[in-house]
Amino acid sequence: MNDREVVLGRIRQALADRPQVDVPAAPEVWPELKPDRPTMLARFSEELKTVDGEMHQCDTVAAARAKLAELMRESKCERVGAVDRPLVRELADGFSAAQLDWIDDQTDKTAIGRLDASLVGAELLLADTGSCLVECRTAPERMMCYLPPVCVVIARADMLREHLPAAWDEIVARAANPELRGELVIVTGPSRTADIEKILILGVHGPKRLIVLLVD
Repeated sequence: MNDREVVLGRIRQALADRPQVDVPAAPEVWPELKPDRPTMLARFSEELKTVDGEMHQCDTVAAARAKLAELMRESKCERVGAVDRPLVRELADGFSAAQLDWIDDQTDKTAIGRLDASLVGAELLLADTGSCLVECRTAPERMMCYLPPVCVVIARADMLREHLPAAWDEIVARAANPELRGELVIVTGPSRTADIEKILILGVHGPKRLIVLLVD
């Protein structure tokens, strides 16, 4: 056992021995009005459009797969990288190995940067900001949200929540689960930045295009 393994072993042991902490209560920022799903869906679509994102509502995963193929042809995306999640697997069924790369812990950032598009799955959707909460367990998975010029998020309508406080208990439960690792990245539209003259530019610090395929 080398010095690195000794140090990491001590860290793991210290984390395992740490006392349980009280789960924080949901932040009291906005009241929960508990809107129905169609209302949240309309709000999510509106807010996403406001920040130059796109949403395509599909009846089935098969319809979402057809829409994805159409969008990839229109965007001339030849290489698509995918993060391994059940819904992403279902969506990518039928894509050839020549079209699709599955990202793992060892995938190099240079390889991710050469992709034309990324395909990731959402855990939750926030209606009030048009945001997607994407679980990123590793550094390569996190880079999939930022490096490719087109980011496609697949989600189901039952993932919609009114706002962040309404999703707080679910987020805390995930964070407290020792079997899970990584983080939740909040994705809200494509990358946007502006200079001192207030000229808006898309895609400088992240994807230029964000597409949400929502299966309802």
